[in-house]
Amino acid sequence: MAAPPDQLYRAVTRIFSVVIIGFGLAILIVTLVNGGSVGSAGLWLGLLFIGIGVARLYIALRSRS
Repeated sequence: MAAPPDQLYRAVTRIFSVVIIGFGLAILIVTLVNGGSVGSAGLWLGLLFIGIGVARLYIALRSRS
């Protein structure tokens, strides 16, 4: 039997949040390995992706009703 749609939505939201965090980490690591500095766009984009992913995951985990 399939899971109810709301449970499926919550699970997919959590998975996508973790994927976004992973993209952010990958961008950040590649930028730093290639000599990126504080002014690098890759550094700020990586931090932005990580922040958005963490915020979305926090909201998804907090609203478990």
